[in-house]
Amino acid sequence: MSNLTGRQIMLLLGCAVAVMTAAFGIYGLVRGPSDDGTESPESATVRVEETSDPGRSDDTLASLRDRALPHTNDPVAYARAVAVSLFDWDTSAGFLPTDYTSAVLADADPSGEETPGLLSDVAVYLPSAEQWLDLGAMEVVQRIEIEDASVPSSWAAAVEQANGHLRPGTTAVTITGTRHRTGVWNGQAAESSHAVAFTVFVACRPSFDRCHILRLSQLGNPLR
Repeated sequence: MSNLTGRQIMLLLGCAVAVMTAAFGIYGLVRGPSDDGTESPESATVRVEETSDPGRSDDTLASLRDRALPHTNDPVAYARAVAVSLFDWDTSAGFLPTDYTSAVLADADPSGEETPGLLSDVAVYLPSAEQWLDLGAMEVVQRIEIEDASVPSSWAAAVEQANGHLRPGTTAVTITGTRHRTGVWNGQAAESSHAVAFTVFVACRPSFDRCHILRLSQLGNPLR
C-alpha cells in the first residue's frame, strides 16, 4: 500500500460496492393483484425525520434541509436531483453518510411498498462508516457531473412486459456522468474521476400528486 499514490488510494476506497442483481423484476416494481385494499405490516412507510442534535449548528441543519428533493412531476428533473443528493458530499463537513441519504429516503414511496428495497439500494451508493472515516482523514469531497439523464430505450418494453402491473406514472431515468473526488494525501492535493451510470425508478402522477423515488439500480449497471 505504501507505493500507492493518493489518487490510487482514493479510487480504491471509493470502489467498494456491494453486488446486487440488476434484473428488472427483482426491484419489486411489478405489482401482482391485491387480495384487498389493506397494507401489510411489512409495507409500512419508513419515516425519516430530522432529530435535534445539540452539537450541530443552525447552519448545519439548514444545509441538510436544503438537500430536500424538489416537488415536481418531471421525472427527469427529479432523478437528476436524486443523483446530486446521493453523490455530492463532503467528509469534512461534520455529516455522516446517513445525513446525505436522509433526503432521498424521506421522499420514498408513500405507500411503503418499495421502501425496504430502497433502503438496501441507497446503502451501497455512499461509503460505509469505516470508509467514511478513512476518506474524512483525507478531507475528501465528492461531486457528480451529470452528462445525461433520460428515459432508457428499454423502458417501453419493460412497461409492456409488466402487463399493467406497474404503478401508473412509474418511469425509469438513467443517469450517466462522472464522479469527481478531491482530497489531501500526505499533505498534497489529490483528485480522481470515475464514470458512473445508474437508473432511478420514480413514480409521479397519477399515482401520487408529485414524483417520489421507488428504487435504484445497481450502481454501474443501469437500464439502457
